[in-house]
Amino acid sequence: MAQLKDIALVLRSKNAGAFVLTVDVIFKTQDDYDRIVGAHALQPDQIAAAYRLRPSDVQVIPYPKVLSVKVTMPRRVGSGDLADADVYGAQQHVPLMLMEVPAAAA
Repeated sequence: MAQLKDIALVLRSKNAGAFVLTVDVIFKTQDDYDRIVGAHALQPDQIAAAYRLRPSDVQVIPYPKVLSVKVTMPRRVGSGDLADADVYGAQQHVPLMLMEVPAAAA
């Protein structure tokens, strides 16, 4: 096993509106993309557990032509709320970054 951060070329989060967060996972190679997507390593239930959300609140959208996956989910608090610690949503990718995924074959 490996962590997603060890395989993804780009892993970033940002707001998709004041109440929605999006995380982009971009892979360098077709093999990396196929391994992670083919193993169903990025499923709503797994991501929901990492972010303490309901699986029905998480959408996972693969984009095979550009070797990427987009994950969208609600923000815990709206952007700019007094309780918001990350107004841009730019630091919210860490739980996904640390997820365990299949490693490349040796």
